[in-house]
Amino acid sequence: MFEVEQLQVDNQIREYCRQLGLPEIELKWTWIPFNGQWGISTTFFQVAAASQSEGKGKVGEVAAQLAASISEKLQGTPGFEKIEAVNGYLNLYFSSSEYFQRVVEEVLIKGADYGKNPHLNQQVMVEFSHPNTHKAFHVGHLRSAFLGDVLARILETAGFDVVRANYPGDIGLHVIKWLWNYLKYHNGEKPDKDITRWMGTIYAEAVKRLEQDPSLEEEIRVMYGRWDRRDPEVVDCWKETRQWSLDGFTEMYERLDIHFDRYYFNSMFEAAGKVMVDDLINKGIADDERADGGAVIVKIDEKLGLKEEKYRVMVVLRSDGTALYATEDLALARQKFLDYPELQKSYYVVDVRQSLHFQQVFKTLELAGYDWAKRCQHLPYELVNLPGNVVMASREGTVVLLEDLIREATARALAVVKEKNSDLPLEKQIEIAQAVGIGAIRFPMISRESNKVVTFDWESALDFNGQAAPYIQYAYVRANSILRKGGGEVPDATAPDYALTEQEIALVDLISRLPQEVAKAARDLKPLVLTNYSYELARAFNDFYTQCPVLIAEGKQRNIRMRLVAAARQTIANSLAILGTTAPQAM
Repeated sequence: MFEVEQLQVDNQIREYCRQLGLPEIELKWTWIPFNGQWGISTTFFQVAAASQSEGKGKVGEVAAQLAASISEKLQGTPGFEKIEAVNGYLNLYFSSSEYFQRVVEEVLIKGADYGKNPHLNQQVMVEFSHPNTHKAFHVGHLRSAFLGDVLARILETAGFDVVRANYPGDIGLHVIKWLWNYLKYHNGEKPDKDITRWMGTIYAEAVKRLEQDPSLEEEIRVMYGRWDRRDPEVVDCWKETRQWSLDGFTEMYERLDIHFDRYYFNSMFEAAGKVMVDDLINKGIADDERADGGAVIVKIDEKLGLKEEKYRVMVVLRSDGTALYATEDLALARQKFLDYPELQKSYYVVDVRQSLHFQQVFKTLELAGYDWAKRCQHLPYELVNLPGNVVMASREGTVVLLEDLIREATARALAVVKEKNSDLPLEKQIEIAQAVGIGAIRFPMISRESNKVVTFDWESALDFNGQAAPYIQYAYVRANSILRKGGGEVPDATAPDYALTEQEIALVDLISRLPQEVAKAARDLKPLVLTNYSYELARAFNDFYTQCPVLIAEGKQRNIRMRLVAAARQTIANSLAILGTTAPQAM
């Protein structure tokens, strides 16, 4: 914001130190914690320590004297309201009115681009969601979908080139069970409008039949054999029904405003994974114990020479030669870097139960000599449970289907929208309700630490007060309403000629922090940083709204506050966009 002024001060300090015959220094500037003023600080202990070696006094005394001397010389520097020396530190505070004006001006000029960091020319991949085909899409799937989506948005805003990847499980025992049940009891039937619900019903029915009659397991083994032989009837049925699932997923993703650049499927990597296992055996990394009735394994700790158990033993191929998740994940990781050779990082947004699995996969790839293996990183998250600590599971029927959740959220939001906006056409009311409802669903999934279990319940997910998406959305609506009532146009730029209020200063501070918060969220890989920021921004705007009249203010003060409202509206909209949440025009 004050880069030019900071550079000028930096050069003045360097020149002064040269005149004193002091060693060349590299000043490190840090932001002073905000307390009603904006400022930066640097220290002279480093140059004082270098001076001490030349016999020029104690470090603390030299640093304090130097800071005080430089402070005197810098007094009156344009752009700074106060310059002071404190115990070897030099603190420079920006002019509040000028800082205020610059922040607002930058937001209004950049618009939707405000908050974006410079382009880094670095490519990363975020793999997330990965639902299983032939099953229902339920609330338990949402955390990976939303965390991955928001992380991708954050990384893009932070300057990375992001590839969004999905890895649905399209073959496995669950699919075989589904195909068996469908071909035997439902052959020729097609799904209705709720595709994923219908697919899930067929799967749950298969599980129930097998539980009631265990002898049917023999038919499952026969069906698996037919798949392994690529029986045309089974393969054709699989292709058609898989597409039904994918069509259902696409519909869900569109409603949730989630998109992918690349789809991988575990069916693609069975053969390729087996080739990699052969390579591991040939290299002496994997032990083939199939001749003795065992499996193909990698004794990772032993290969690394570890005395204590850490990575344990990974099975990479069953005794009968069939593939496992590990087999396929080895091939998937390699394929990603073949497809994207410039990939700096490959992030896997997968639940915490797979932590050891990914440690084993990545370490085995390192042992095999793949340098890019160190660029693979698992981002674990805890599960979504129902009240009473009930774990969601398709086979148990303990799930809340996404279709039901969206309908309920929209219905509840619609009741509020109708009450507050009865003059709007019903079509518009429903559009707003859907935006508010989905925002309410999304926020709880991303606003908690990833290592914390999310207990899903209707009331907290659809809470329109407090730390929730509707609260942030409503702040945007308020800002939009003020501007609309004020004539719709933003006044020309002007510097404040009055003492800024505490609420105005606090709001501008939050607005100014968006680019830094984006950078921090990207560095820490934590969407939580942005959800907390967005809530604090909305709260600061609401404090300003209640304490600082805008439309009834007069003259220059009215214009300045209108511009501040416009900047706040834009920043709230940008923060919501990063969170994948719509900024509605009314609520």
